[in-house]
Amino acid sequence: MKTTGLLIPAFSTRRSGDLGIGDTLAVREWIDWAAEHHVGFLQLLPINENGADESPYSGISSIALDPIYIAFEPELIPCLTRSEIDAARSSLGSRLSSDVIDYPAVRAIKNHLLEISFARFHGKPDPALYADFQAFRDRNTAWLPDYCLFKLLMEIHGSHLAWDEWPVESQCADGARELVASLRKENPGHIDSRLEAFAYAQWLCFRQWLDLRAHADRRGVKLMGDLPIGVSFHSADVFFQRYNFHTNWFGGTPPEGYSAENPFIHEWGQNWGVPLYNWDAMAQTGFAWWRERITRLTEIFNMFRIDHILGFYRIYGFPWHPRDNRQYLGLDRCGAEKLTNGRAPQWFSHPDDTYEHKAINRANGDFRLRAILDAACGAEVIAEDLGWVPEYVRPHLDELNISGYRIPHWDSYSDGSPVLGNVFPENSFAAYSTHDHDSLCVIWENCYKTILLQREQPTEHGHLAAEGAAHSLRLLAGFSGIPIPSDNVWPAYSDAIHWRLIKSLLQSNSRYAVLMVTDLFELKDRINTPGTASEGNWRLRLNLSEHQLSERGRILSTLINISGR
Repeated sequence: MKTTGLLIPAFSTRRSGDLGIGDTLAVREWIDWAAEHHVGFLQLLPINENGADESPYSGISSIALDPIYIAFEPELIPCLTRSEIDAARSSLGSRLSSDVIDYPAVRAIKNHLLEISFARFHGKPDPALYADFQAFRDRNTAWLPDYCLFKLLMEIHGSHLAWDEWPVESQCADGARELVASLRKENPGHIDSRLEAFAYAQWLCFRQWLDLRAHADRRGVKLMGDLPIGVSFHSADVFFQRYNFHTNWFGGTPPEGYSAENPFIHEWGQNWGVPLYNWDAMAQTGFAWWRERITRLTEIFNMFRIDHILGFYRIYGFPWHPRDNRQYLGLDRCGAEKLTNGRAPQWFSHPDDTYEHKAINRANGDFRLRAILDAACGAEVIAEDLGWVPEYVRPHLDELNISGYRIPHWDSYSDGSPVLGNVFPENSFAAYSTHDHDSLCVIWENCYKTILLQREQPTEHGHLAAEGAAHSLRLLAGFSGIPIPSDNVWPAYSDAIHWRLIKSLLQSNSRYAVLMVTDLFELKDRINTPGTASEGNWRLRLNLSEHQLSERGRILSTLINISGR
């Protein structure tokens, strides 16, 4: 059955009474909005606890949820009063109405409230709630104790996340456990209380998200999660399970010649800083790490996206951490190898350069993905299969009933004509953009302005840019049936173009059609700009009026009904 989705980061949602960032109650309001307007699912970004850069893709745990999304209301948080929550809100001041998130301030306030709640709960727990808390701990012994210990170690070392910069005796799991054991002898009550506090926060996180899942199920709206291809080097997983990772190789992508604005990406590619998986070690345990990760993910989400699914077949690796990228700018391969003891960026396990290598990579992907599907127990799986996709990947994904992306203005035939929606595979996920791209209106307007500028101030470079812009507009127009001007004089973006594009996506043959929230509401804000450390990344807060929500929802609902989704 065909369905429609809306991509909306949890952090971007807003409600009356929040604490400067989206929370589970704000997402609940969007579930209700989706149900009222026939939107079948909400696509979220990862909700794991973030690392230092606040990217949802740099979690300090593959399972632990980010307490920043906890909704603080007296009926949801034990032992907190309305006046205490209101006082916390007041202290945030203008940050509550800001269009960007002040993560340090928001985290400080929420952590403060959590500490108050835990201290009272720990001192005089409600018997029924305490039994539920203990049951949660018993169900999550595979990951929760290590996570809590990692958080304690961060606290001991001044909230410092980079474990490879801790004192040498703390940089290995055994040494860290010995340190905590010695501290427990000195002050057992304090150590045990801190470990319990971290578990308490996770209990509250899972309680709220599981309740949200139940509400979504009742409203007939699915929640779609996101499974990052890697975990942060500075994570509890890597610290305690180093045997599951290659900690001296980091995943990424090969050089991209078109990224001249980023010299490193242009010369070397993208180095994400996620350690490569030791697939052989993982296979020996029956992929136990993956199975636990997927089990906890699917408790909350009916469906999920696998980020960079190409990495399950083969992945490009760097023999240095991203913090050392600058050392390699301007070096050739030989120069780089002098700094890395003869190692250089390469494909693992093989490049797709021969039939034999392609067969090995496909077999590896099949083996690993079947383990993921088995652990998913029927949850719907979406593949982020963008970029340079080997020819064997999409047929294999279809064989596994995993839906891959279709981006209309990226798909064309050899003659440059667009691939129309009525020939999109049924087992596909149609979208105009992802969280890493501009919204639909910005894509059109940037192309329009590029062509106009070249017409008014022609240059050789401008000619090439205008040709590329015109090609993108021809694909969008051809896909949606918008007349293509013979004189290359394109119209500016308008409501008519906007709804024509959305209608065409919904009428495609794809099983899933999804719009970014910025697409639907014609927002020019960007969620993330890849390859940058921009202060705007991951900080967008929506500020939509009731009229916008109602009017856009009404039109979208009509188009969904017309398209038979």
